[in-house]
Amino acid sequence: MQIHDFSYRIRGFAKLADYAIRWEAMVSEKAKHKARVLSFWAKHGLKATEEAFGVGRRTLYYWREQLMKGDGKVEALEEHSKAPHRRRRRSWPREVTCEIRRLRTLRPNLGKDKLHVALKPFCEAKRLACPKPATIGRIIAAASDKMRTVPMKVRPNGQRVERKKTHRARKPKGFVASAPGQCGAFDTVEYFLDGLRRYVITFTDLNSRFSFAWATKSHGSEAAKEFFNIVTEVFPYPLEHVLTDNGSEFMKHFDQELRRLHYTHWRTYPKTPKMNAHVERFNRTIQEEFVDYHEDLLLDPQAFNRELIPWLLWYNGERPHWGLKLKSPIQFLMEQKPKECKMWWTNTRL
Repeated sequence: MQIHDFSYRIRGFAKLADYAIRWEAMVSEKAKHKARVLSFWAKHGLKATEEAFGVGRRTLYYWREQLMKGDGKVEALEEHSKAPHRRRRRSWPREVTCEIRRLRTLRPNLGKDKLHVALKPFCEAKRLACPKPATIGRIIAAASDKMRTVPMKVRPNGQRVERKKTHRARKPKGFVASAPGQCGAFDTVEYFLDGLRRYVITFTDLNSRFSFAWATKSHGSEAAKEFFNIVTEVFPYPLEHVLTDNGSEFMKHFDQELRRLHYTHWRTYPKTPKMNAHVERFNRTIQEEFVDYHEDLLLDPQAFNRELIPWLLWYNGERPHWGLKLKSPIQFLMEQKPKECKMWWTNTRL
């Protein structure tokens, strides 16, 4: 096989290609604009250029000088940093910076405003000028380690390592579900009966208000995973995002199931139930309209669930919702996308 170079023996091709690459990939639109203005100036004169582009005379001569110093290359017209070459350096007494570091170490990662309050008595006692909160922030930012301390943990072999925080995806601020299944919220309600603990796991679709619940004896992630699988069978739309709090039941097995199905798992911030307001409101509804009248059945979760299923059918199929303009979730789903809704199909016997 032969490979032919189509630029072979074409004079000036390499230089032209290099110029084209630099022009397209490296030259900004602002530099190109300057080059067009200078070209217009050379063709039509100074007065016409000032009127056409609104550029001052001194600016035009400055651009032309830049272009001449850069051997006529358009890259010479690129914007450069206008920061001063010699900058003033912040100089505070060593006692002040050491005291800021000591306070940040003693009270881990204290902010600049609170540090100012704690630092002021020290500076008055030493007869030193006390930096303002903004200056304290700049002193901290200028330190190589930001004067920050991190919690440590000891491994079984005795090695001390940093305790790293696990990154958790949060629901975007201002998020509003615009389609069924775009976000499903889960929560758990705990009950104490005769010295025993019982749990009701709840689910709500943020768009259609379709909800489901299930009582269980376990508070583990395995139970939450089983409930999630039930929800995927009951709810007629596939879920895209799942919203939960930071409870242990939504960790290990539950989170692994979401990862396996490639679902996005959003968690709320600690002590912020308003981030999961829809399911919290459903928790109140099921408490006031069902649990208060059948609380004794929670001792036997199977008996509780047998009574719960008819109520959930009524809740999703007939009960009007103010958020849906006095329609039930099923009515809302059927009006939105009737072809995709699979609810209320007749049962077929095999």
